[in-house]
Amino acid sequence: MKKYSLFLSTALILLCSFKPVAPVTWKLDPVHSNLGFAVVHLGVSEIRGSVQLIGATITAPDSLSFSGSTVTLEADMTTIDTDNDKRDAHLKTADFFDTAKFPKLSFQSTSLTRTDGENYQLNGNLTLHGVTKPVSLALLFKTVKNPMDNKPLSGCKAVGKIKRSDFLISTDTPTAILDDEVTITGNLEFKRE
Repeated sequence: MKKYSLFLSTALILLCSFKPVAPVTWKLDPVHSNLGFAVVHLGVSEIRGSVQLIGATITAPDSLSFSGSTVTLEADMTTIDTDNDKRDAHLKTADFFDTAKFPKLSFQSTSLTRTDGENYQLNGNLTLHGVTKPVSLALLFKTVKNPMDNKPLSGCKAVGKIKRSDFLISTDTPTAILDDEVTITGNLEFKRE
C-alpha cells in the first residue's frame, strides 16, 4: 500500500508541475514574401506572374518543429501581374480568373509533415475561382535569428503544381495554346509573435 501511495503522490506531483507547451504563431511579413505562378504558352515559353499576398499564418505546436502545424493563406487575385497590362486585364475577366466575382485565393492546410531535414510536405485545400480542391506542396523551411532585432524569423519556399482545368479556369483554351499544368511558387517570410 505504501508503494502505491508513493507512486500516486509522485504521479500527482508530476501532473501538477506539467506545463503544456503553448502553440507558436508565425505571421507573414508581406514585404518580404511573394506568390507566383508559371504556365507554358504554345509549348515553347513560360509565362510567369504573381499576385499580392493578403496574409498567412502558421500555428505550430511548439518552437522546435513545423510538423503538425496549421497553415492559412490568402492572396488578392485582382493584383495579378504578368508584366503585361493588356494580358493582366484579360486574365481578370470571366475568360480566366473572373476577379470581380472571385477576388481572393485562399488556402487551408490539412496536414504538414517533415519529410527530412528542413523539407516538409504540406497538404491542404486551395480555393480559387470559386472551386476548392486538395493540393500538395513541397516546403523548405529555414529558421534563423533576425540580426536586426535578434528575434526568430522563418523563411519558407513552397512549390507545387495544379491544373487550371480542376479550377474551371479558361477550360475552352486548348492545352496546345496554354498548358493545363500551372506551377505555383511561394517565397514566404514569417515573424514569430
